[in-house]
Amino acid sequence: MSLMTEARLGTGAAPGTTLPAAPAPTYEGDFVLSEHLLLDSGRTLAGVTLHYAVSGSLLNLENDCVLCVNLIGSCYGSTGPGSVDPDTGEIYGPDFPLISIADNVRAQAQLLDSLGIHKLRLILGGSIGGMQALDWAIHFPDRLDRAVIIGVAPVSAMGLALNHLQRQAIQQDPDWADGRYLGQRPPHRGLALARQIAMLSYKSADLFDERFGRTPNRNGEDPWSLDNHGGGLIGGRFDIAGYLDHQGVRFINRFDANAYLAILRMMDTWDPLRGHASPAEAFAPIRARLTFVGISSDWLFPSPSVRAFASIIQSAGIHADYREMTTSHGHDAFLAEQSELVHLLL
Repeated sequence: MSLMTEARLGTGAAPGTTLPAAPAPTYEGDFVLSEHLLLDSGRTLAGVTLHYAVSGSLLNLENDCVLCVNLIGSCYGSTGPGSVDPDTGEIYGPDFPLISIADNVRAQAQLLDSLGIHKLRLILGGSIGGMQALDWAIHFPDRLDRAVIIGVAPVSAMGLALNHLQRQAIQQDPDWADGRYLGQRPPHRGLALARQIAMLSYKSADLFDERFGRTPNRNGEDPWSLDNHGGGLIGGRFDIAGYLDHQGVRFINRFDANAYLAILRMMDTWDPLRGHASPAEAFAPIRARLTFVGISSDWLFPSPSVRAFASIIQSAGIHADYREMTTSHGHDAFLAEQSELVHLLL
């Protein structure tokens, strides 16, 4: 693979977000950090692995490559709660440390060093990926030209509440076992419920009304019948309930509960202003051009919050503009309507 001095870095979406099909990468592999990674929490991780993929032809690019890196803390190849702690020989499980967005960014910088990539033309990220894009601009100001930050601001009280309920759903599953659940008996019911709560925050009320309304479940259940599911107190499901249950079942075999909790904590604790006396101090290092994108129907990261966050950064003297997607797709719009997003960014 030819290495380039400039590249595009793409970062991930919220945990469990359904991604559209993408072309197969030109190369996919692992990078192992040579030294312990010092975390913002004060702990260290040894033998950290980053799983990444490179594509040189995505979107018919002729002069750039696209690099996508899996989060530390996840369950898709990078070091996470399901990995073995080299210091103990045991799986981390619930002992996996708190990982910050900045921890991920610092590890990604080492990956780029190993690939001979010295500068990034663009970092593009939605949701938790947008958090990484901004942290790249703060912590490595000389290594990128532009960052596009989509559908993100520090998590609001409503977002924190939803994430708390998702954690509670997992931890109250009888199979949770304080996070030391057996591989053959994970807390599937709690994880499925957490996924369903998350799905509410990824969509919008208008989209749900349009797609599901008050229609009975498409498998033939009758919400007004006393015969479905054992009586009148439960009854048959409406179509939206069937949809949510289906999403939960689809999710449990492709995600790990401890990894889910790790990523929720990563989102909750991200706040670039924390520890700084003012926005000017927090964002002073930024040299890249920033573009913030709000989503009109997003209630996980409401567009007024994204606009206000961009304004705070603008007030610090940083080149940051704001654009908005008008859509009923909610937080997932940057995935569901990618052509509209591309048009907005041109």
